[in-house]
Amino acid sequence: MEQDRGQFSSRLGFILAAAGSAVGLGNLVAFPVMASKNGGAAFLIIYLLFVAFICYPVMLAEIAMGRRTQRNPVGAFSMLSDRSKVWRLTGMLGIVTPFMIAVFYTVITVWLVVYLKQLATGNLDTLSSDATFSNLVQEPSLFGYASLLLAAVFLILVGGVKGGIERLARVLMPTLAVMLVVLVCFVLTLDNASAGIAYYLVPDFSKMDLGVVNGALSQAFFSLSLGMGILITYGSYFSRTDSIPSSARMVATMDTSIAFFAGLLILPAIFAFDPNTNTDDLSTSSVGLIFSFLPKIFLSMQAAVGYFGASVVALIFFLLVFFAALTSLVSIIEIPISYWIDEWKMTRKRAVLTQAFLLALFAIPATLSFGLSEFFTNFTNYGGLSKSFFDVVYDVFYETILPLVGFTACIFCVYRWKLNGLNEELSVGDPRYNGSLMQRYLNVSLGTVVPVVLFSVFVSTVYTIFI
Repeated sequence: MEQDRGQFSSRLGFILAAAGSAVGLGNLVAFPVMASKNGGAAFLIIYLLFVAFICYPVMLAEIAMGRRTQRNPVGAFSMLSDRSKVWRLTGMLGIVTPFMIAVFYTVITVWLVVYLKQLATGNLDTLSSDATFSNLVQEPSLFGYASLLLAAVFLILVGGVKGGIERLARVLMPTLAVMLVVLVCFVLTLDNASAGIAYYLVPDFSKMDLGVVNGALSQAFFSLSLGMGILITYGSYFSRTDSIPSSARMVATMDTSIAFFAGLLILPAIFAFDPNTNTDDLSTSSVGLIFSFLPKIFLSMQAAVGYFGASVVALIFFLLVFFAALTSLVSIIEIPISYWIDEWKMTRKRAVLTQAFLLALFAIPATLSFGLSEFFTNFTNYGGLSKSFFDVVYDVFYETILPLVGFTACIFCVYRWKLNGLNEELSVGDPRYNGSLMQRYLNVSLGTVVPVVLFSVFVSTVYTIFI
């Protein structure tokens, strides 16, 4: 029996939901971290070039594959290749990748829940302590918070495409944007914020190297939900009366704008509240920039707005990050759920329960990877370093696989589905696409420049991380 897959109620619903999947920790956490590590503006310029000339064509290809087939990544690759087993296995990468990304995403989102609880109870000073974050990631109570988080996420997913995902995005995306703009306006009025603005917007090309290029592309892919099967799946819920090129352009613009403003918030804040910031120290920043460093910045605001005011601002910021993480987590988990519905003919409720069990199964060792378990903390070794289970998931499925999946999508669309089929689908709902500059660029780049860049970055990343 064919299951009811659902559909977005409107083009706006698709744009907000797709932007909700794209706007997440990649924008509000990873982007400012990567910008701070790689010289600010130099990284920003490379990132924008990748979004415009590499990522956007891949977005069009993935959404078109989904809409043409009305299937998840496995079904899309299979149908468009006349049931080729090789391409069907390739589609499985688009299922396994978002599932494993959801594993480390869940762990980080649980940390956000704990921080929100601490801030809501007036413990900003505690969060500002150097030892707090390292102690927090080793607390057994994390499993309780994880249970509550996953219960909320899967309750949303039971509501389906329109009643769950789209409804969540329609509320949280505008809220997130307003909160971010308000915080940016506040930070830019502070003394010495101009030093952070200069670091962020004035390029230092001496910091540009292969690592910066690899990081910019990986960040762009992750931020735009490419290479995860998300846009193929969301494309399968997209109306055939609406334009894919213009909708994808809106999603890319919204996502990039949020990332830009997140950098404009965090880097000026760092310099405003610590005028003695050494830019060399920023080159070693990580996710701890959010969990360890930013609480100190917010605490230092008490001289201007008092302890309560500083706590409120900190609460708003972490709530902002949590909203972004929640919308992305819901979107990521929808991909394997659509696979269970399409390929295994499960009801949505059963597919959600199956996915909840599997995610919990993998999230447990990921949570144990920060000192709670010696086995999972020192899980393996490669690249001359000891790696935890969490590190392995992050390195393989975030740093490495995304460009490879994007590469296979390009090759598939050009040499198996053929450009005629892709162009025909992109012109549905958008008669202006035929003969446009975008079509000409896509026809030239998708089989040449784009896959070459993606495969080069994939090989370089494998060498850098694993060899």
